[in-house]
Amino acid sequence: MATTKTFVLLIFTLIPLCFPLAKSIHFNIPAVFNFGDSNSDTGGLVSAGIESLNPPYGQNYFKIPSGRYCDGRLIVDFLMDAMDLPFLNSYLDSIGTPSFRKGCNFAAAGSRIMPATATSVSPFSFGVQVAQFIRFKSRALELLAKGKKFVKYLPAEDFFGKALYMFDIGQNDLAGAFYSQTLDQIIASIPTTLSEFETGIKKLYDQGARNFWIHNTGPLGCLTQNVLKFGTDPSKLDEQGCVGGHNQAAKLFNLQLHALAKKLQGQYSDANFTYVDIFTIKSNLIANYTKYGFEQPIMACCGYGGPPFNYDFRIACGQTKIINGTLVTAKGCNDSTDYISWDGIHYTEAANQFVSSQILTGKYSDPPFSDKMPFLLKLKF
Repeated sequence: MATTKTFVLLIFTLIPLCFPLAKSIHFNIPAVFNFGDSNSDTGGLVSAGIESLNPPYGQNYFKIPSGRYCDGRLIVDFLMDAMDLPFLNSYLDSIGTPSFRKGCNFAAAGSRIMPATATSVSPFSFGVQVAQFIRFKSRALELLAKGKKFVKYLPAEDFFGKALYMFDIGQNDLAGAFYSQTLDQIIASIPTTLSEFETGIKKLYDQGARNFWIHNTGPLGCLTQNVLKFGTDPSKLDEQGCVGGHNQAAKLFNLQLHALAKKLQGQYSDANFTYVDIFTIKSNLIANYTKYGFEQPIMACCGYGGPPFNYDFRIACGQTKIINGTLVTAKGCNDSTDYISWDGIHYTEAANQFVSSQILTGKYSDPPFSDKMPFLLKLKF
């Protein structure tokens, strides 16, 4: 199964594509700075001591929990690999002498674009992550000025202007809102959320950032957790078995995010803004899952309860608890490469690998970047 899936992914990755030349990202970059939530968190929330992850998290690649909400690698890991750069260490990870020479990851699971509240999972909202970057840059330059002993651990001064700034955030602003707001209220709040995002982007521009890579949000209505919570009424599900309202909100958010990216490109002619359509890639995967070698589009690999969802709000993946008087453990499935959903909220490594392969075709980005892709020959997955 895994070998077949890898072959399928490589075929789709290497399909020749023809696009008109357009101003777009150059991939000869020295460093990456990433901002986001659990979709790209490489250890932030765990390093902060807010949450812990138990096996089987990390079982497929790292062999132990790595701070990632996955059985292995995330999309950001595959993208770093494709660009021949090392995996990003979390800004909050101070153990093990982490190197930030090639970049730093400010993403933390549960983070929103809007400021955190008393009930937020993560205090590290987008504004806080941007502030952490500003502190990181200031401290790095301060240390580099003191001598050469820090050079192998910190980005050179010119790296900050040449680096790629990646963003994958907004999912929690939408998904969390459904627990207390109507669809109309959530849609009405999108401009305010994106105004907050724009403020953060402009602060990074003022710090010298020039290459921006923005992921839109995926089909939230297809996440196991949301289908189980909000899809009890069959009339609210679409033909894929996903919650229509959640996906509608995601689409409207993405339309406005795309418009913002174009607006920023017009305002800052010396910068590059690349918008990546993750929603379409993931929706295609779920709609055609058997074509790409998967067997379960909605059901979680790691969870409790069995089919059709293998998800229980009372116990998370890897946990052991007493439920209905019985001690139970939310265990992983036998072969996670058959599943799109890892734990009911996040994707498996196999699904992340597929999404990454599609991103790297260049056809799901605006502007497309197929003309900038000699690095595809360095693919290691």
